[in-house]
Amino acid sequence: MAIRKILRYPDPKLRLVSKPVSDPASLRALVADMTETMYASKGAGLAAIQVGEPVRLFIIEAAVAGGKEEDPPVVFINPEIIWLSRERETNEEGCLSFPGIYVPVERALRARFRALDLDGKPFEAEGSDLFARAMQHELDHLDAKLLADYVGRIKRQLITRRLQREAEEEGASE
Repeated sequence: MAIRKILRYPDPKLRLVSKPVSDPASLRALVADMTETMYASKGAGLAAIQVGEPVRLFIIEAAVAGGKEEDPPVVFINPEIIWLSRERETNEEGCLSFPGIYVPVERALRARFRALDLDGKPFEAEGSDLFARAMQHELDHLDAKLLADYVGRIKRQLITRRLQREAEEEGASE
């Protein structure tokens, strides 16, 4: 296992649409790395594209998904939305690819997804509140939709400048 670098907006790789996975078992090492990376970054979810791998895979922290804190994250391979509730809520969302940035995003309050696990077995996951929001957020990443797409042009420019400046400052201090 290794902690991978999380791509930061406006990295153009974040705009790649992720490709379907044909061999879920081949992703075990990537999932292990993503798990370590997500926990090291104190995230609730992580999409493979955020670590530079354009495959249809994301993970959600077990406690967010209704499991125990010590359980491994839930792995979603080739996820698809089955159902979204009509009830919606706007809430601030953060993202590991947008450190320190929070954007109000309207999402369905409840969601049901279908996906494959690491053994290639299909499963369905239904959640509400944070779990539903996390599944929708991570699926957005696989389709190249980012937090910056939920704001207007001026706010997007401000976010871009801020994150570019922070990246330059980090680069200068290394």
